Amino acid sequence: MNATTIQIKDETLGRLKFFKEFNKESYDEIINKVLDEIEEGELTDEALKDIIEAKKEIREGKGQRIEDVAKELGIKL
Repeated sequence: MNATTIQIKDETLGRLKFFKEFNKESYDEIINKVLDEIEEGELTDEALKDIIEAKKEIREGKGQRIEDVAKELGIKL
């Protein structure tokens, strides 16, 4: 597989990390996943607005840690 290096701002990197579903997911996979969703029309303006609002709530400390949710649901991580 050929690869290239791209320059992105730290803020952009943080935004990409938000979309990681698992720790070892590559940024190439994340970018392609987001692009696929946009191309398929799954990310509507409303969905993007919801994502932005959710990120804001997390920054404000309104979210729950995944470990706490798993414990509440009796799920072992």
